[in-house]
Amino acid sequence: MSQFKVEKYQTSNYEQWNDFIAQAKNATFLFHRDFMEYHQDRFEDYSLMVYDSTKLVAVLPANRVADKVHSHQGLTYGGLVYQEGLKLGSVLQVFHSVLSYFNTNGIPHLLIKLIPTIYHLKPAQEIDYALFLLEAKLVRRDTLAVLDMLESYVFSKLRKRGIQKAIKNQLVVKEEDSFESFWNQILIPNLENKHQVEPVHTVAEITRLKQLFPENIRQFNVYHGEEIVAGTTIFETHKTVHCQYISKLITENNLGSLDFLYQYLISERYKNKRFFDFGISNECQGQKLNEGLSKWKESFGASTIVHDFYEVETAKYVLLEKCIL
Repeated sequence: MSQFKVEKYQTSNYEQWNDFIAQAKNATFLFHRDFMEYHQDRFEDYSLMVYDSTKLVAVLPANRVADKVHSHQGLTYGGLVYQEGLKLGSVLQVFHSVLSYFNTNGIPHLLIKLIPTIYHLKPAQEIDYALFLLEAKLVRRDTLAVLDMLESYVFSKLRKRGIQKAIKNQLVVKEEDSFESFWNQILIPNLENKHQVEPVHTVAEITRLKQLFPENIRQFNVYHGEEIVAGTTIFETHKTVHCQYISKLITENNLGSLDFLYQYLISERYKNKRFFDFGISNECQGQKLNEGLSKWKESFGASTIVHDFYEVETAKYVLLEKCIL
């Protein structure tokens, strides 16, 4: 099996990494170093770059915790990111080299969370096949509620009633550059009240990311008169719209705000996108389903795809040597 050269990412590789991400077939803006490093103080970066001679052909956004490497824990999804021209056999060889590198450097386990297929620019499930050959262990499976915008979909009667109620209440949707009203008046109080947690991003962090990625991160708020009553934070990629945060005012008197907001986003603002991803409805590492939340998302016409997480024993890289004839 041919050997690719594997190197750890260094700050001097910043431009080369980002140039590669811009043309890889299964990358999104989340893999840009500016996005990965907004919270770099929380993670020990252990990202890898894989070369065929001097040509960069793949990268692995990752961080290290003790004797394990994770496909980066600060990102929603991750795994091996590779160029369009890399064939299946070459992807297997690249992953062989990555696992061999980890094993040689005293790292016995790699935890990898795959990139959901709706975020691929082109089909890119070569790594799924590699994980099968490696006898990787499925350790978590989340469910994403996704609307395929190219197929017909129907809002439920309940959602339609909510939309009509919102129109009657003269609600207005506004896209805004500021996140403070939504964060401070709705999102933070709701998360604290319901789950005793805080948003993954602080106001300062999401504002900074918006400045870095103005075309990818967007905030839509719903107003009843002058009062903000609901909002959502959108992460937009080439084919897919992802709802990073969804919340409404706790004291809202059933104005239909979220129904109205998502009708606008799905039927108007993002009608030309391929997929609308409402995100997961799981808790406890995928072991529990929030059925009420799941049904709410499905009532817009969404259905389920899975997001898988695997653990790989790096010493098993030798298994990949047996599969190519």
